[in-house]
Amino acid sequence: MSAQAWHKTACNLCYVNCGIEVLVDDSRIAKVRGDRDNPKSQGYLCNKAARIPFYAHHRDRLTTPLRRRADGTFEAIDWDTAIAEIAARLRSVVENHGGNSIALYGGGGQGNHAGGAYANAVLRALGSRHVFNALSQEKTGDFWVNGHLFGSQTCHTAEDVHHCDLLFVIGANPWVAHGFPNARDQLNQIRKDPNRKLIVIDPRRTETAEMADLHLAVRPGADAFLLGAILATLVKRDALDHDFLMQHTEGYAEVETALRRIPVEAWAQAADIPLDEIERCADMIVAAKAMTVRVELGIQQGVNSTLNSYLEKLLIMLTGSFGRKGTNQLHSWLQPLWGNSPNQKFTPTDTEVIGGLLPPNLFAQAVLGDHPDRLRCVWIDSSNPANTAANTAEVERALQALELCVVVDVAMTETARLAHYVLPASSQYEKCEFTLFNFEFPTNYFHIRPGVVPPLEGTLPEPEIYSRLARALGLLPGDNVLAPLREAAVRSRPAFATAFRGFMAANPAATPLGALVLYHTLGASLPKGTAAAAPLWGAALACAKRAPDAVRRALGASSEVSDKELGDALFDALVAGRSGAAITTHTYDEVWSLISHPDRKVHLAIPEMLDWLNRLDPATAGPAKDYPFILAAGQRRMFNANQIFRDPAWRRDDPDGALLVNARDLASLGAADGEWIVVKSRAGHIVARAKADDSMREGQLALPHGYGQSYPARDGERLSNGPRVNVLTDSENRDPVAGTPYHKHVAVRLERLPAAEAAALDAISQRIHQ
Repeated sequence: MSAQAWHKTACNLCYVNCGIEVLVDDSRIAKVRGDRDNPKSQGYLCNKAARIPFYAHHRDRLTTPLRRRADGTFEAIDWDTAIAEIAARLRSVVENHGGNSIALYGGGGQGNHAGGAYANAVLRALGSRHVFNALSQEKTGDFWVNGHLFGSQTCHTAEDVHHCDLLFVIGANPWVAHGFPNARDQLNQIRKDPNRKLIVIDPRRTETAEMADLHLAVRPGADAFLLGAILATLVKRDALDHDFLMQHTEGYAEVETALRRIPVEAWAQAADIPLDEIERCADMIVAAKAMTVRVELGIQQGVNSTLNSYLEKLLIMLTGSFGRKGTNQLHSWLQPLWGNSPNQKFTPTDTEVIGGLLPPNLFAQAVLGDHPDRLRCVWIDSSNPANTAANTAEVERALQALELCVVVDVAMTETARLAHYVLPASSQYEKCEFTLFNFEFPTNYFHIRPGVVPPLEGTLPEPEIYSRLARALGLLPGDNVLAPLREAAVRSRPAFATAFRGFMAANPAATPLGALVLYHTLGASLPKGTAAAAPLWGAALACAKRAPDAVRRALGASSEVSDKELGDALFDALVAGRSGAAITTHTYDEVWSLISHPDRKVHLAIPEMLDWLNRLDPATAGPAKDYPFILAAGQRRMFNANQIFRDPAWRRDDPDGALLVNARDLASLGAADGEWIVVKSRAGHIVARAKADDSMREGQLALPHGYGQSYPARDGERLSNGPRVNVLTDSENRDPVAGTPYHKHVAVRLERLPAAEAAALDAISQRIHQ
């Protein structure tokens, strides 16, 4: 790499993963700009991406494997020692308890899914499929609903925000959190166009709600009552798309019966929304030619979260807002980010496995319970459950109870401090990376990006870490065995395909390790820096087989490219493109081919959801008397992101992760703006700096996610960086179907902090932010 040059890559701070260019100066990222050549984001850049250098270069990076001593401190060891000792202890766990006593936690984050294929490969080779990750902390209720509606939990809806004339945002704040390409540009276009409208459901008057034509400031936790009241109003008006329902759905009669039972006035009162605003909302839906619905964690981590996801989908389907330009769609996949696992159970906790994933809310129980198949070993990759999972104290106790805990990460996280071994990974800009967050329709995109700066000395990328581990375990053949495959890959792709199929047939034990075999063979023939993308070859072949016309359109492939060659053409385009490439371009009427039910219809009636809807009681909508405030734990803000940002210097605002509270609520405590406040829940308590914010409803509070890390000050002492919010959350406060936490509805009470303790916190805050 030259001393100073611009390199194309992608942002790793939210799942849109916009294309960016970074200026590398003396092996360090110095500046960031949008990549105009990226076909999805087209040069868009938000304020957070500009701060990526603080992720890439900070004082908390790991540069050597670490082994925990008996007293809890760590000692540096070399890679060979670390891998050999870990392999021996893994073998012992498998011999004594079986492979199912091992679980993977993580396997990738907002910008790094390449390592997940390799972590999962080793996990499966050891005999386990148990995986916990952030998706099952947030989205599995939605996956469960989609499985029933569309026939597979991998069916996933997208939003055509760019072409809608009504954007209906529920529990989301895309001005800050994005969630779809070029979010701020799109919101501004809607705001300026008199023919386009915006409805927002959110307890808080968010930045997005400020732009809305109608803001429904729902009572926290009452989203199901409001959505039910809106749907019942539409049904009673007969303001539905009956032609759509007849042609593309089944089960509407049962849904209609359930919705007609809803007492709209009582449910509107439970939601604290006037009836005339619900009627106005219905008017806007009826007037729209193309409505798209955008939802996020406000309802997916709120009370009744799986039911919320079902009602959201009914709003889309009953109004016919699906499968047309400007409405919601399903999207294609290169490789699904999650699986389809109906009727599967995780026996240690008797939990339904959704999307092939286990909910972090049950992690501690899976370790600390007395079930004979409880977890004894957890491998944690690119995740920090000690900070991100509910009930921090219980999660820490579970981590400390494990026979073996290994963490692969770039920094000494709170979870790493509880591990037996810590392995230092190269950062997301030091290695080949990609993500599987590819949610666009009609054209979907994928971006493979080589590293842009050299790996920090002492670190390894995940494919190398898992290769060494698999060989130490005796699972992965040596280079001499794989050499013929590598030679075939260099000769030609057809020669490699033949050799690879023959090798896997002759070595069935290597089947779970296919990703590693491809990395060491096909990877050698790929463009420089992209070997880690080799496992996507099979995904490209499968994508071209599923949707040849859509792939051909995306590539602009001529008739000279045969269907047999199409998958290789797609893969070659992906590994060659530095700004990402289109993988599929569908026509709108092809959306029905993406439904997995044999009849290609949406099956609206889900008995469990209709029964839940029937049991909703408006009397439960209010707060508890002993904990009168409702905290939204994990709010997205202008300068917070996920746990990968550890250096507090990246924040231009909100250095302490303030507790947002309505000014009247603050005054009722006798507290002042900026004062330190004790926040208490049934699970624990923390102290946070209060910030008066009248965008909050009275009785509603918010704390951000992405804080709570221990970070070294300039003098080397590790200091806490903002509120560790999951000290307050309770793993029992969760959805009954998916086990996802009700993080947006945490009952708390507030107390003032004595002046002396507040002064001490002021001093610590100044030190950590110097």
